[in-house]
Amino acid sequence: MKIREILAEGRPTLSFEVFPPKTEDNYESVEKAAREIAELKPAFMSVTYGAGGGTSRYTVDLAAALNNDYRVPTLAHLTCVSSTRTHVKRVLEELKEKGIENVLALRGDIPADGKVEKDYRYASELIREIREMGDFCIGAACYPEGHVESANKTEDILHLKEKVEAGCDFVTTQMFFDNNILYNYLYRIREKGVTVPVVAGIMPVTSASQIARICRMSGTYLPSRFKAIVDRFGGNPAAMKQAGIAYATEQIIDLIANGVNAIHVYSMNKPDVAARIQSSLSEIL
Repeated sequence: MKIREILAEGRPTLSFEVFPPKTEDNYESVEKAAREIAELKPAFMSVTYGAGGGTSRYTVDLAAALNNDYRVPTLAHLTCVSSTRTHVKRVLEELKEKGIENVLALRGDIPADGKVEKDYRYASELIREIREMGDFCIGAACYPEGHVESANKTEDILHLKEKVEAGCDFVTTQMFFDNNILYNYLYRIREKGVTVPVVAGIMPVTSASQIARICRMSGTYLPSRFKAIVDRFGGNPAAMKQAGIAYATEQIIDLIANGVNAIHVYSMNKPDVAARIQSSLSEIL
């Protein structure tokens, strides 16, 4: 099923992200975690794609298993900054053969060694090419706080419009920890004529070590309430996990109450985290 059809229903939905293993010997454990999350029957699941396409085979295999064996609509990530057109075409053909109807088109992060291919510069170019290759439902990323490489938020929204005009059907946000940031962002992009559905990306922070990594990668704003939770419980792993799940759940409840119905949880291959969030929302979804 295409995700645009799921979102068009207008009801609250909960979906989860998983990431494939970097090596084959870890595939079984990752597949087991993904299967346990699939058993929660989310609206859909997404499967990430490693830098430089290093996990592309596992992305396709895992997405196919979720979609075909566990009957969960699946969104396969596809990045292009380190890929040739030939490689992208081959991956898209594999997805089509395996019945995957949904693709999240991303530029991807610049690899640490700085090595990139020259076929693509922007996600909008990838989106346009996917649109020409078949009847995929195409998602893209958006950044409520602005992409770290954008000069300002106005420029960032112009890039978002380019993705929509290229043919994406919906966008998923980068993680955020203050819902007001999203509400302000939605107002700004709607004012600029971006009308595609926006899926809110929520990250349950279950360990203090995640915080430094999150800030380093995305520069995400951490509200004082969130910082207080980390300061108070960061040294107690069990307490931090419980508090992080509670914080994410409260974010989701507030979002749904304010009309943001599509929620995508960056569940980090943790079935217990996904299950606890879903259980807390059982009467809301």
